[in-house]
Amino acid sequence: MNESTYLTRIGTLIRDARRHQGLTQSELADRLGTSQSAIARIEQGKQNLSLEMLARVGETLDSEFVSLGHSGPQHLRIVGGRKLSGSIPVKTSKNAAVALLCASLLNRGRTTLRQLARIEEVNRIIEVLTSIGVRVRWLPDSNDLEIIPPARLDLDAIDVEAARRTRTVIMFLGPLLHELAQFQLPYAGGCDLGTRTVEPHLSALKEFGLEVTATHGFYEAHARPGTGPARAIVLTERGDTVTENVLMAAARYDGATTIRNASSNYMVQDLCFFLRALGVQIEGIGSTTLTVHGRREIDVDIEYWPSEDPIEAMSLIAAAVVTESEITIERVPIEFLEIELATLETMGMRFSTTPEYLARNGHTRLLDLTIYPGPLVAPKDKIAPMPFPGLNIDNLPFFALIAACATGQTMIHDWVYENRAIYLTELTKIGGQVQLLDPHRVMITGPTPKWRAAEVMCPPALRPGVVILLAMLAAPGTSVLRNVYVINRGYEELAERLNALGATIETFRDI
Repeated sequence: MNESTYLTRIGTLIRDARRHQGLTQSELADRLGTSQSAIARIEQGKQNLSLEMLARVGETLDSEFVSLGHSGPQHLRIVGGRKLSGSIPVKTSKNAAVALLCASLLNRGRTTLRQLARIEEVNRIIEVLTSIGVRVRWLPDSNDLEIIPPARLDLDAIDVEAARRTRTVIMFLGPLLHELAQFQLPYAGGCDLGTRTVEPHLSALKEFGLEVTATHGFYEAHARPGTGPARAIVLTERGDTVTENVLMAAARYDGATTIRNASSNYMVQDLCFFLRALGVQIEGIGSTTLTVHGRREIDVDIEYWPSEDPIEAMSLIAAAVVTESEITIERVPIEFLEIELATLETMGMRFSTTPEYLARNGHTRLLDLTIYPGPLVAPKDKIAPMPFPGLNIDNLPFFALIAACATGQTMIHDWVYENRAIYLTELTKIGGQVQLLDPHRVMITGPTPKWRAAEVMCPPALRPGVVILLAMLAAPGTSVLRNVYVINRGYEELAERLNALGATIETFRDI
């Protein structure tokens, strides 16, 4: 191994260990008494390292870089066929977290986000924010994140690698268009779910004077700060992120903006409540028509608690069903799962609920939900998603797993994504009976005669990846799910939390 290759490998090990600890480059630099630029060079393999410095970095990150390599992908080893039991609280929403991180760019004051999910998607956005000059730190012994913007953002210094690993960077357009006349953002990445056009974003944001061209892997943005819409903005699709992007653009426009065909999904509502706390007036929250009265300058110190994640709650419901277990799921955001539960009732699922109470954001309705094991039957109609208040698109894959436990045939119609349904056929490797009808539809025959242990490469899409993991919990024997980075993007310590319910899941890496 030549010196260049050695330095690159060590840099990659350090980067992965830092991310695993939830540290930004700036935070690691502070602990080592060096600069962020030095950490960046180290992680890029462009900095010579003494053994003393390697030892200091290893001690800081709780990793032995010379004797124990962490550069390879993370895998899960699952011993299945065991019942689960107990109670588990739902973590705060991944999709709200990423929207609120982007929205923090609207505020010149200090933003503190309480009980934020410590997931890879959040870490990527923190890295992007830090690279452009935002001071971001996890408060000690907590999941609370403090965000302080600089006097002026430095978009030229953006962490391109981190930005390309998340689609969320597209939501920087709305907050930045009133701040900078010209800037560029790397093409977005994230889950491999087929072509996801950004045209609805660009079309809507034109009303605020934003023009975007795509050149050499970057969005080149030209803006006219202070420009606002002359008429109502009608979104060509009722998308969550496009609604959030327009909301953030409207928040800094000193005038009224009406958004029609807006998403009213859970993360959009959380963003609306946050913007209200910043002093932005918003009418119509929870409906498809939003009217925003923005503020040209926003400079307040604010703390905000995002609400709980309905998709994680649905994941835990599926875990109870596939393992035939009684589980109590605490802090379930029921208004975003009512259609799902109504559908499950038609399939024969038994459950009980507590009285409702409010989330810490003061708005979202929560309850505790206990799932009871019992026989299920296939629904009489196909299961397909719809915009809120319909069945959530991200919950659809979990119905494939539940259908595999129900007597009869169930058609799952994933009309939104071009190829996510294909990933559900991976259930056949664990014993499921899944027939692919076309890129959008699968037919599932249940109940599965016998789940069987297997070694499977994790699908490159978040929810199908979790579906395979949960199916492995039901398969007697030892299964391996390889390269689970995509799961870590959206779930915090999922393996550890399932283990607390009685699962046996071990994290490991190849040596």
